[in-house]
Amino acid sequence: MPTSTRDRKRVVVKVGSALLRHPQGGLRESVVAHIVQQLSTLRQQGHEVLLVSSGAVALGIQVLGERGIPRTIVYQQAAAAIGQSHLIWTYERLFGAFHQKVAQILLTHEDLRSRTRYLNARNTLLTLLQYGVIPIINENDTVSVEEIRFGDNDTLSAMVCNLVDADMLIILSHIEGLYTADPRLHPEATLIPVVEKIDTRVEAMASSATHRTGRGGMASKIRAARIAGSNGIHTYIANGVHPDAVLRILAGEQVGTHIYPPASTRLSSRKRWIGYALKARGEVVVNDGAKVALTTHGKSLLPAGIVKVTGDFRFGDPVVCVDMAANHFAQGLVNYSAAELQAISGQQTSHIETLLGYKGADEVIHRDNLVVFSGTGQAAL
Repeated sequence: MPTSTRDRKRVVVKVGSALLRHPQGGLRESVVAHIVQQLSTLRQQGHEVLLVSSGAVALGIQVLGERGIPRTIVYQQAAAAIGQSHLIWTYERLFGAFHQKVAQILLTHEDLRSRTRYLNARNTLLTLLQYGVIPIINENDTVSVEEIRFGDNDTLSAMVCNLVDADMLIILSHIEGLYTADPRLHPEATLIPVVEKIDTRVEAMASSATHRTGRGGMASKIRAARIAGSNGIHTYIANGVHPDAVLRILAGEQVGTHIYPPASTRLSSRKRWIGYALKARGEVVVNDGAKVALTTHGKSLLPAGIVKVTGDFRFGDPVVCVDMAANHFAQGLVNYSAAELQAISGQQTSHIETLLGYKGADEVIHRDNLVVFSGTGQAAL
């Protein structure tokens, strides 16, 4: 029976290569079919669903006769080109059995770096949801290079959550959730059912081990939860092989690991774009006083608080703010180039015009263009 409007959710479900690929090669179609059945049921219940699916490179590897991920970009791109057609054809066929329409969306980080393209991608996805279509999203590995790569589909799924203002992110893996240690190396490790806050202890427990045909790991899933949490989104990590894992999560059952978002207010769409969709072009190291001003008092970054500048960036580029202990705690759009900041770092605002011969702005990063990352002990601004 369809849910009431109040109970309807917008859900992003991510499935990884290790879950989809059979150990002996090929697609685990029984697993894919069960996931498809659950997502189709969610749609019948009135929920909106987006699927972020890995597996193209892994399937392409099988066709090419390779073992493990090819180490060169061109072979990865060739594998993705071959495997993506197999992947989407399988989804089309399986969803078709439930009369569920799907659409293929391939993205690179470049698509989200441009504010115009970011909004275009958002509008396309929201329109598909309006028509009852399930978008099937993957990184466009065929054309991706390091500069425009998300890094893994865990990160992509979190960015999709922020892009469409999702209510929850469900990451389906081949393991149960977050453990106190990597259970493959430490059999005594125990599952953590609830994470109320992502802190250094939680990050230390997350394993960075990857599957041989995937790029992610538990550490990337925790990063994804942090990104999604910036928009107040709850993240669930569960074993996708278990019967009805997705449906049970939507029904409120305890499945896998539930990661709560911070209690802080959701960021605006523009702030999420600045803080999480953009790749930093450089770094500015700030002193302790400047960090307190940015994180506690909601102030702008002034040149007097800057200790060091690294990178090659221009006016309007994103840069990371780093404290004296080398912690990345914020990101924002700069009003000066790297060369200009080298000249005015540590100086009072009143000296900018004397040092440069002109003054573009008092602030190096205005507070309206600055995002403080959650997990720094402060609310995101």
